[in-house]
Amino acid sequence: MSRVLFVVPPLTGHVNPAVGVAGELAARGHEVAIAGHAAVIGHLIPPGLTVYPLPDLADDADREAVVARSRGLRGPASLKFLWEEFLLPLNTAMIPAIERIVEEFRPDALVADQQAIGAALVARRRGLHWATLATTSAELDDPYGVLAGLGQWVRGLLSDFQAAHGLSGPAADAVDLRFSDELVIVFSVPDLLRRPESPGSPESSESSDESVTPRNAVFVGSAAQGLRVAGIPFPWEWLDPRRAAVLVSLGTVTREAGGRFLRAAAEGLLTLTDRVQAIVVAPPGLIDDLHAPDDLLIASSVPQIELMGRLSAVVCHAGNNTVCEALTHGLPLVVAPVRDDQPVIAEQVVRTGAGVRIKFGRAGAHHVRAAVSAVLDDPTHRVAAARLRDAFRNAGGVAAAADHVEKLVT
Repeated sequence: MSRVLFVVPPLTGHVNPAVGVAGELAARGHEVAIAGHAAVIGHLIPPGLTVYPLPDLADDADREAVVARSRGLRGPASLKFLWEEFLLPLNTAMIPAIERIVEEFRPDALVADQQAIGAALVARRRGLHWATLATTSAELDDPYGVLAGLGQWVRGLLSDFQAAHGLSGPAADAVDLRFSDELVIVFSVPDLLRRPESPGSPESSESSDESVTPRNAVFVGSAAQGLRVAGIPFPWEWLDPRRAAVLVSLGTVTREAGGRFLRAAAEGLLTLTDRVQAIVVAPPGLIDDLHAPDDLLIASSVPQIELMGRLSAVVCHAGNNTVCEALTHGLPLVVAPVRDDQPVIAEQVVRTGAGVRIKFGRAGAHHVRAAVSAVLDDPTHRVAAARLRDAFRNAGGVAAAADHVEKLVT
């Protein structure tokens, strides 16, 4: 059996897929550990998995200040903030800790989240087998479009980052730390990409109309069946089988700033109570005044994966995990992307016909009502979602991801 170290950033959407693959490998008898920021992700790690803490960059107040500064940013400004204010400081700080963890744990392979470039750098410096865990397919689907210069800027940052930490010259330019040269595990399916048949690599593709899928990428579908912390209650008896259940969720980061959108979604769906029951995931007190006990359920959290099988549609921010979980069940989507990779994932949904897009910042109740009615009434959306459901189910999920990691270390 082998020893495998996973490294994750302090973001829920990146932690759950890693936990799923780690749990699968542990169940097969491998020795597995996860390195992450315990103050943020500790509650997401099930008992039985070894956790190595990474240093926190800031206390709760400082973290909230960073989040607050980022909320109003969109497009290139958002991407620059992500790299300069969050990812580069985060990864610079983790390098010494990852070095110590590697010395102690002695992994046969390191699996680094695509944003854990500090861990990828340590693997390169030490000559370790390493795999990239891509918890979103956005970086493989022409994320910069006509803004080719922005893609070059990111690659330049990564080259400079490597050079600053001991990998200079040709070595720094040879590998993009977002893409392992051995294995890239992508939680999505190629059917969602613009040009799924296109070969090439992130380094060689400069066209704005081609996929930039690395040749060593494997698509494993959704992480929905992975190991998760259990115990989120839900009033299953509340669901009315005569009506369509529609989930509204903005994920764990966006929802705090999404009060206006969540209210608009709830109000729009409350005009469809003859045919729809709405489940809205919202922080306590945000929209609690919209009291409609038979037609609207407001909860701070729900067992989303278990709930998917009881839904008819999903309204979300186009977070990759939620989109993939919905499509694994053949559910059409209404997507309202906010920033980061979400516009790319939203475009994938619309491009494949599996849903419709509305504007997060401008959507009113009537927009949400019209969009949900469209995905419920127009059969083309459900047919497209069903086609993608088959692709996701055939991809293999966390079991397939674990298979590929095992091949890396044997």
